[in-house]
Amino acid sequence: MATRLAGTFLAGATSRLLPASIPLRFFGAAVASHVFAWLALLAGSGTLPRFAGGLGWTLAALHLVTLGVLVMTAIGASLQLLPVATRQPVRSMRWPVVIWWLYAPGVAAIALGMGLALPWLLAAGATAVIAALVVYGALLARNLAGARGMPIVVAHGWSALASLLAVLVTAFSLAFTYVGLPLIDRATGLALHVAFAAYGLMGMLALGFSYILVPMFALSAAPPERRALVSCALAALALVLAGAAALGLAPQALRVAAVLAALVAVGLHLRMMVVATKTGMRRELGRSFRLVRISWVLLPLSLLAALAVALGAPFGGMPTLFGLTLIGGWLLTFLLGILQRIVPFLASMHKPPGKSAPRTPSSLTDDRPLAVHFWCHLAALALLALAILADNAWIAATGALVGFAGAIAFSTFFVILLLRMRRPPPARATRNAPVA
Repeated sequence: MATRLAGTFLAGATSRLLPASIPLRFFGAAVASHVFAWLALLAGSGTLPRFAGGLGWTLAALHLVTLGVLVMTAIGASLQLLPVATRQPVRSMRWPVVIWWLYAPGVAAIALGMGLALPWLLAAGATAVIAALVVYGALLARNLAGARGMPIVVAHGWSALASLLAVLVTAFSLAFTYVGLPLIDRATGLALHVAFAAYGLMGMLALGFSYILVPMFALSAAPPERRALVSCALAALALVLAGAAALGLAPQALRVAAVLAALVAVGLHLRMMVVATKTGMRRELGRSFRLVRISWVLLPLSLLAALAVALGAPFGGMPTLFGLTLIGGWLLTFLLGILQRIVPFLASMHKPPGKSAPRTPSSLTDDRPLAVHFWCHLAALALLALAILADNAWIAATGALVGFAGAIAFSTFFVILLLRMRRPPPARATRNAPVA
């Protein structure tokens, strides 16, 4: 029973794999964006404690995290995991490559356009990113429409896809505001963009894939389907309420209602995740899942911070603290914890050159740089939170430097994994390597 989900997920998986170069190019771009995001934040650290929007390096750092790390990873992971989870063949090798060539340069152009205050470059990058996400949305919709099984993942996928549509419209409007072509007013567009990009697109994908990945790595039974679908429905309701509030329909009351619905949805979800990790056959999940568990604490805290913003908390740094808790705290911490497990896992499913056996995830993973990253990441978040509370740019700069050191360590882990993929393991390691 405990291994049924893992067995179902992995059954015939190798026949539904993309070439390793496709997901790894997305993951590699995410790792690079992670490094550049901390550098951009260092350049913009003077404005971070009371950041209120506007072009500059702080805005560039935010989008290097959201577009460059979070969405980049989500695209690469979903393009590979969804065909496996929904038991469908990979229909196209060409379109994922097209997405990457549009999306990765587009993100770079957006970041430079924001950092250097060049609206034309920002608009050009936004055009490329929107085009890439339209193609990605079409592939996602086709995959979800043909899904066989995994109704929990499919429901979250459709919710993420609906959120993506709102993200595309608001992103176009916000980016083209700087060249005089807005679709909707900035305040409305920004409120919709934050809700549907962070909690909608990324949030629903993170919650949905958790129902696959957490039980699979913990070797536990699948979560109760009905309870998971109730959680998904409540999260979708929260997004609808937040959207209505952003459009001016009883804004404060509906924002409070949205947060309360989201808290109930998150409570149900986290309860199932805790049960999965406690009842699984693999109890010790390592440092990566310590990051995941920390992110689970920060998720409801981000909702409480959103509630404080909605109720007009008398603290000037509250919106910035909310953004840090949501983006850096929950989403980035969760993704980095999962990424250091999923990249070796996917890489191990591809044979190295020659006749040698495939590598195990543990033989591909160097734990030393991940240990450095773990402490640097947490220290950086703590320093940034302190900088916001104290309204101190020097503490923010220190936090950015520590975060940069952690990002370099994480990129070292990724580069070592790529190098190990290219060569067969030593004979002793092949015989005795533990399963990660």
